[in-house]
Amino acid sequence: MLDMDLKEKIVENIKRTIRIKLSKYKPESKSMPFHYRLIGKDKMALFSFIHSLNTTFGTSIFEPVAELIASSRFKNVKRQFKVGEKINPEALKEIQNIVTELTTTGTPNKIKEIERLKRALKVGKKQVSIKSVKADLYFEDFQGKVFLIDIKTPKPNITEFKSYKRTL
Repeated sequence: MLDMDLKEKIVENIKRTIRIKLSKYKPESKSMPFHYRLIGKDKMALFSFIHSLNTTFGTSIFEPVAELIASSRFKNVKRQFKVGEKINPEALKEIQNIVTELTTTGTPNKIKEIERLKRALKVGKKQVSIKSVKADLYFEDFQGKVFLIDIKTPKPNITEFKSYKRTL
């Protein structure tokens, strides 16, 4: 249950974000003759605004609200947390194998995937540099357990899914 002070902060964050978006919004494309004729210019303008608002929600509403809520329940809370820049090369190969298998067989199994990665991590201690990734949210509880969360608002396409799975 959220206390009233926290609820008010959340509501204010949402209101402020929408006001800013309304005051600064500019449509991405002004030339869409096929869409305009098919759907209508006013409906396309509304669609464009809603799509833009959905994008804004991720970083300007969902993350800050999650941070506000988590701050009262976790010892340490951060947004846009840099996860790391090094990885075991065997784990990197196993991640690629898992992603490849998912695109061909399409059946994920989180528990088996984690076990495969744990086995790969035991093969060697050597680390290689990788492009750093960020998690949208980092929570650490009072026992030191860490939670990394990535928020995705739209349904990802297959390319975005592969990238997201690699990050996980």
